[in-house]
Amino acid sequence: MNRPDSAAPAPATTAPGQRVTRPARYAVGMFGTSIPINLIKGSMVLFYVDLLGLDVRLYGLVMIGYAVIDAIDNPVLGYLSDRTRTRWGRRRPWLLVGAPVLAVGTIAMFAVPGTLDGAGLVLWFVTFAILCEATDSMINANYGALLPELFPRERERAVANALRQGFQLLALVVSLALTPWLTTSVFGTEETTRGFTITAVIYAVLACAVIVYMALGVHEDPRAAQTRNPRFLKTVRDILTNKRFWQIGAASACYLSAMGLVLTGVQLYVRYSLGLPVAYAMYLQGVVILATVGFLAVWTRVVRAKGAPFAWRLAFVVLALAFVPLFLADSLLTAVLAGLFLGVGYGGMLASNDLVVARVLDEDAAVHGAHREGIFLAAFGFFGRLGGAVVGIALSSLGYLFGYYSGDDPGTQADLAWRVYVCAYPMGLAALGALIAFLIDVPDNERQGADAEPVTTP
Repeated sequence: MNRPDSAAPAPATTAPGQRVTRPARYAVGMFGTSIPINLIKGSMVLFYVDLLGLDVRLYGLVMIGYAVIDAIDNPVLGYLSDRTRTRWGRRRPWLLVGAPVLAVGTIAMFAVPGTLDGAGLVLWFVTFAILCEATDSMINANYGALLPELFPRERERAVANALRQGFQLLALVVSLALTPWLTTSVFGTEETTRGFTITAVIYAVLACAVIVYMALGVHEDPRAAQTRNPRFLKTVRDILTNKRFWQIGAASACYLSAMGLVLTGVQLYVRYSLGLPVAYAMYLQGVVILATVGFLAVWTRVVRAKGAPFAWRLAFVVLALAFVPLFLADSLLTAVLAGLFLGVGYGGMLASNDLVVARVLDEDAAVHGAHREGIFLAAFGFFGRLGGAVVGIALSSLGYLFGYYSGDDPGTQADLAWRVYVCAYPMGLAALGALIAFLIDVPDNERQGADAEPVTTP
């Protein structure tokens, strides 16, 4: 047996005198964390490339460069979170500080001075893209680390996860489905940026308020902070030598990158591939979200009945197949019908992916006797952030393969370009993720059960 590097992790029970966190109070935080980053990811390409004329190749280089930066900041931020010891807990201070910073960064992303162009525009984009993504990494590493700590039993965890994914879907309705309508019809027009600025202000303030509300109502387990501070280099070595970290991380990266492409490109898919105003994207996005919501409860039952790994693998298959009809769609109606199928697969991934990741965290705590959820989730977050590099490469390819460089220079094959970007590339990624998911073993550690024995130091 491996010798733990700290005291044993707390058993899966509530500490004496610890106030229990209501699952809904924790879950609502997902609404706040999702709104600004979904606005950024869902509208950033349209805003900077199609409206402001930023070349997709420059955009791609920024996204690839950020993936390199993110490889450094994610584990560092997670490590600092795990070492934090305050009267307010380990995770809450980071959430309370990160919320207003993310709000300011989100507003700045869509409040570009009208005098900026060329190098100035690129510098503004680089600065606030990095600020927003780094702050999002910090917030989500700490928010995600709370899930296995607050809800150690898998059934409780599944309920809390289902609730937070429900709030995420509500955020998607607000920040994705409504955004095309708000930015182009309510607060602005198809050709102006004013609507994006006003929408960003509203979303940023709302997100900040929700994150603060959630953080103030979370009651961390004091036993998790009683272990010795994890050593950075040893923890990094443990992560890098953890086979399951790489396997499950790679599969998750495929799923997250696939959905990242859809998220960033759907408005331009509607404009160029379907030949409709951007505002019509709200119908396609709305149907995907509604289908996801409708099937989330079904997938949660599958998780309870068959386990998270089974649901995870099945969801990958459904997600990959869903992109075929979306690629073939030639009208809003056929795209909406394809969106229903896509929502089914997406709902399955939301219901299962985080639970599979949480099993890796449980296994690490059981083997090493230390709660290192922050740095582990930050490391897993790197796989998610690889989506930025995938977006960058995929966008750059549109210029080289189809002649689409920006809204000022869309070329003659913009229709095919955005079909490939939103459908073909994600289908390939989801299929690869499914293959990985079926080939690997997922930890079957039920340490969450009430009868689980705590790890002891030999």
